[in-house]
Amino acid sequence: MALDRNLKMGMVGGGPGAFIGEVHRKASRMDGGVQLVAGAFDINPEKSKQQGKELILDPNRVYGTYKEMIEAELRLPEGERIDFVSITTPNNWHFPIARDFLEAGFNVMCEKPMTFNVEEAKELQKIVKKTKKVFGLMHNYTGYPMVKLARDMARGGELGKIRKIVVQYPQGWLSTALEKTGSMQASWRTDPKQSGGAGCIGDIGTHAENLSEYITGLKIAKLCADLSIFVKGRKLDDDGNILLRFNNGASGVLHASQISVGEENNLAIWIYGEQKGLEWHQEDPNYLYVKDQNAPTQVWKRGNGYVAAKSAAAVRATRLPSGHPEAFFEAFANIYRNFTDTIRANLTNTKPDPLMLDFPNVNDGLRGMQFIETVLESTKSKEKWTEFKK
Repeated sequence: MALDRNLKMGMVGGGPGAFIGEVHRKASRMDGGVQLVAGAFDINPEKSKQQGKELILDPNRVYGTYKEMIEAELRLPEGERIDFVSITTPNNWHFPIARDFLEAGFNVMCEKPMTFNVEEAKELQKIVKKTKKVFGLMHNYTGYPMVKLARDMARGGELGKIRKIVVQYPQGWLSTALEKTGSMQASWRTDPKQSGGAGCIGDIGTHAENLSEYITGLKIAKLCADLSIFVKGRKLDDDGNILLRFNNGASGVLHASQISVGEENNLAIWIYGEQKGLEWHQEDPNYLYVKDQNAPTQVWKRGNGYVAAKSAAAVRATRLPSGHPEAFFEAFANIYRNFTDTIRANLTNTKPDPLMLDFPNVNDGLRGMQFIETVLESTKSKEKWTEFKK
């Protein structure tokens, strides 16, 4: 049975000048069936009102705080109140906001990293299990069609046993003290009180960690980390180099940096098995390279029939015919589509299709926080290897 109305979305964060909040708003609406109706967009109530006015929302549903939003939305009849909230605030607010909305009976989509520390992540995992609400985590790079194809190839055994994983995410935008110039995006990401114990590793290193585990199905078992702060006066890491060991014995290298001058968002991954290798680049995301020692390299292109024959998940994540590039917004939208389709299934008491459930969840969020804290522990340790934090 199909739901006969749009899902109603609320947002916390994403106020004037915010980048990722607007990406969430655009992506959530891409496939239709979702309507933004409410929000607490900024810690400053006046800025929240300003953002609500720009979005042409009912002023009565633009709130000064997220707690006001919960109370007011609960007073509305079911079907009129929000069905889910998207959290796009700095990291220190993720846990309390997610906790309070879940316990009030709302579904939640949250930006990464999921919480401020591992303890909060474990508590949130318990709350999601108890409330039985849908919780999504925006690791958007898992939404690309060719990443899903890579996953189905790697987990399907086409590479043979995986031996080595190399994943990188270099940026250059924080190669100077941008946080001292009034940049909102830079200031909170480099502030331990808002970002947490990690800077670069929390912001983009978690994307690299998540991508390596999503594609291969393997888990990082231990690591050896070296974090650096290159910009004078900065309080959190802006560069990281990490050796990895996975639970099947595979080795790995993870490199994340925000001081790599000239780099933009050069996330990329190489996976090498006993028989074949894979290579994917976020800045050229519609192509997956399949490598064979005894044959020419194959270039698999998004939107073609041979991809459809290999990966139903890649098909579901593809909107355009081959040759018409899909990228960042569409990947976000793919996460939202699976997340919201799962909410619709729950609202209509139907079992979600397995393809709907293909979005990052609270367990992935806990892995991300454990990764961050293991990296921080390893950096301070005199030992070569540190066991992955449980």
